[in-house]
Amino acid sequence: MSEVLSDSGLPPIQRVVTGHDGNGRAVFRSEDVTPTKMIPSGDASFLTIWTTATVPADNNDETEGRERPTGTTLEGGSVIRVVDMLPGKQSPMHRTNSIDYGVVMKGEIELELEDGRKTTVREGGIIVQRGTNHLWRNTSDAVCRIAFILIEAPAYLHGGVPLDEAKPEQVDPVYTAAAGQGASQASQA
Repeated sequence: MSEVLSDSGLPPIQRVVTGHDGNGRAVFRSEDVTPTKMIPSGDASFLTIWTTATVPADNNDETEGRERPTGTTLEGGSVIRVVDMLPGKQSPMHRTNSIDYGVVMKGEIELELEDGRKTTVREGGIIVQRGTNHLWRNTSDAVCRIAFILIEAPAYLHGGVPLDEAKPEQVDPVYTAAAGQGASQASQA
């Protein structure tokens, strides 16, 4: 039997979730292999892996984390999602009230800041995105796969004034539908 590919053409993602049984012993709660799905903007395919409703997380919450509705971020909580950015595509310039950790699993991605400065993060590279205005651009001819972990954070204060949040779904209407998909897929980190 052949494996179903993600909409990006890359292999699906294996997810293993652990928990506890009635005796407090470790168990495997679930294991699945799921492809990423194209978002309405057509620039990337996404897969939400897990969410938590709070920070710090509550390991007693038995909610299936993939099913919790979310946008780009989850107010008061955290999100981990896999993003497959297609070649030649980019996100809108955006800022979220979160600290984001991005791990480039395959390919490379260009990170551009609001003043036009750019850097390329290659396979195995890690990005720590601290609430700055930025966009992602795939300048290569191959799909870039990134795992993003987004954790709610207060807005950055500049001169004592919080900088405005500008999520992709707030700055570009094409991302509104993607954010509305919530648990299944959401906008880019």
